[in-house]
Amino acid sequence: MKRQPGSTEKTKNRRVDREIQDYEILKEILDESLVCHVGFVDENNQPFVLPMGFARFEDSILLHGSTGSRLMRRISSGIPICIEVTLLDGLVLAKSSFESSMNYRSVVIFGKGEIIEGEQKDFLLNKLTDHLAPGRSSEIRKSTKKELAATLLVSVPLIETSVKIRTGPPKEAESDLDSQVWSGQVPFRLVAQNPIPSDEISKNLNLPKSVNQLKQIYN
Repeated sequence: MKRQPGSTEKTKNRRVDREIQDYEILKEILDESLVCHVGFVDENNQPFVLPMGFARFEDSILLHGSTGSRLMRRISSGIPICIEVTLLDGLVLAKSSFESSMNYRSVVIFGKGEIIEGEQKDFLLNKLTDHLAPGRSSEIRKSTKKELAATLLVSVPLIETSVKIRTGPPKEAESDLDSQVWSGQVPFRLVAQNPIPSDEISKNLNLPKSVNQLKQIYN
């Protein structure tokens, strides 16, 4: 079933001009993002928001971490959680602070985590690795049984979601249109810097394909 974002009371947005109802755009934003923020409430009703690496696989978000992690234990217990992703595309500098803004693409996901086990766990952990560095899972050794046992992998389905996007120049107040104050956009993008080898062996090796791809993607 093809799911549509922004279809529940929770995902309704005050700024309907920035709300997107296109599931393909939602997937594009998630596939371009490397970091999400996960919100949850602990056993003492204390709210937390923590950053995590993630990946989208088909119609779900994959999150992973240590079995000893309070975050992972909590979000894998089936409680409601919220996941947020933002891509900052630029600053929008208007002739007034009131009309200044940012250009961005964002996704909010509401759902519950489902623990992934068995053979699918190793497969999906490789998918997560390859999202962060395309092709990396084929360049490194396989995870051991001990490492897999020490890792919690959680899937959150993309059922209840909201997408917001802002693009373009400032929307100036009519009274400011003749103002001699500069206004416009300052575009932003993520850029990869030169790779830094971690040991003497790596210093004497050619850069692997995955690292070269990262340099190309984020150049």
